[in-house]
Amino acid sequence: MRASNINRTVLVAFMLIVFFTGFNAIAVKSSETQLPPFFSAGIRFGLAAIILLALMLIFRLPIPRGRGLLGAILFGILGSGISRALLYYALEELPAGVSMVLLALVPLLTFLFACMHKQETFMWRCLTGSFLAVGGIGMILKDQLHTQLPILPVIAVIGAAACFAEALVIIKIFPQSHPITTNAIALTTGSILLFIFSALLKESPTMSNLTSSWESLLYLILFGTVATFILTIYVVKNLTASASSYQFVLFPIITVIMGALINNETVSISLLSGSAMVLTGVYIGGIAKTNRIKLFYSHLLSRVKVPSAER
Repeated sequence: MRASNINRTVLVAFMLIVFFTGFNAIAVKSSETQLPPFFSAGIRFGLAAIILLALMLIFRLPIPRGRGLLGAILFGILGSGISRALLYYALEELPAGVSMVLLALVPLLTFLFACMHKQETFMWRCLTGSFLAVGGIGMILKDQLHTQLPILPVIAVIGAAACFAEALVIIKIFPQSHPITTNAIALTTGSILLFIFSALLKESPTMSNLTSSWESLLYLILFGTVATFILTIYVVKNLTASASSYQFVLFPIITVIMGALINNETVSISLLSGSAMVLTGVYIGGIAKTNRIKLFYSHLLSRVKVPSAER
């Protein structure tokens, strides 16, 4: 879809999603100042689920049954439970900017998993994108290892990206219900799972005395979860799926900028170079159309002057 055909309201909604989600990682780190990570995540998704359940009552939306219900529950276990547990764990020690760069792998991983589930056909550009993304992650890890950051949080974020990608693929296998009911059930499932993790790890659910922690949690509930979900529905209805997916490669830009301004996080050359490689790999492997890549190479080769063979 060309930019001239995009409604201005849709464009504003798209940019709001990018800002809200790009700011999420920073808000999570702030909410974890005194609130235990899994307990904090459980509160976030539990209260967001209550809001969505209220919307179900207001609009009289039916609760899915059978395989539709099972799909929503599985989506919640992977997309709202395990993935968020891994991400919240990682953000205790990992800079928000690095976390969002690694999460930019979601579109590419989604495509790879869809190929594994035989929902889509494998293409070589996807493999090319994978190599670029892995190379970019290697650059980031090399830089971060010099700052003595532990490797486990990085692995946890990649695991979170994989869980979220698999959740997107799995939900398509089951009958589709209304998006509000699907996410209400998924968030309820995820919050219960997070509270179970919190209890198993014996987190102390002490109420934070820091106003900033509760302000961040309120932001995550209202804007980072509920508002982002509603805006996403609006954007997806008015744009193609490929156009909507561009938001994933824009999230890290907001996070890196805001992390440097608010939390004084270091923005190194290796981080910028690695981030550029990851985003390029994700774009080539999971977003760009094959004909666009062919057109780019054709245009590039047309500018290269091949010397004529000497006689």
